Amino acid sequence: MPDAEPSRDEALLLLKEYNQNDGLIKHALAVEAVMRYCAQKRGEDEEKWGVIGLVHDLDYERFPNEHCHKTEEILTQRGWPAEYIRAVVSHGWGICTDIEPQSELEKVLYAIDELTGLVAATALVRPSKSVLDVKVKSVKKKWKDKGFAARVNREVIAKGAEMLGVEVSELIDDTIMGMRQAAERIGLLGDAEAPSNA
Repeated sequence: MPDAEPSRDEALLLLKEYNQNDGLIKHALAVEAVMRYCAQKRGEDEEKWGVIGLVHDLDYERFPNEHCHKTEEILTQRGWPAEYIRAVVSHGWGICTDIEPQSELEKVLYAIDELTGLVAATALVRPSKSVLDVKVKSVKKKWKDKGFAARVNREVIAKGAEMLGVEVSELIDDTIMGMRQAAERIGLLGDAEAPSNA
């Protein structure tokens, strides 16, 4: 049981204990990478932001109808810090929880969670199938096409950007830059793609 701040290794083990779906694991790794990038940019605790990103959908594969609530239960039982647990639960605000994102960390997680899906989908329709050459304008074009990656909740992304006081374009740029740092791990390196072991 983590006695204070859980490490990335602990978070990754926990993620893989509850999730076998490759897509969900890659999503968690993408969100982790963007959270780390955003923490660096803000001079915040990169490790903390990354770990929270890694476990944000911990319960989704096994308990989709209890999303966020089951994660709260699991992390509480494991002795995780309250700040981490609240951040994870807040990303479901207005969808499956009533915990509104308040800290900068919580607002960023709320804003970029869905956006990683849109950026990944945009990368996968490119000839290179790589996030390394995805541009903000390409993602914005796909954003307007409601039939593209239709499950991505654009309202949540827009609301998240508003909460952070940034333009959606800036949020997209941060998400692309973060995901580029984990391109191989999340299967978006493209032609040179290596085995996606986390």
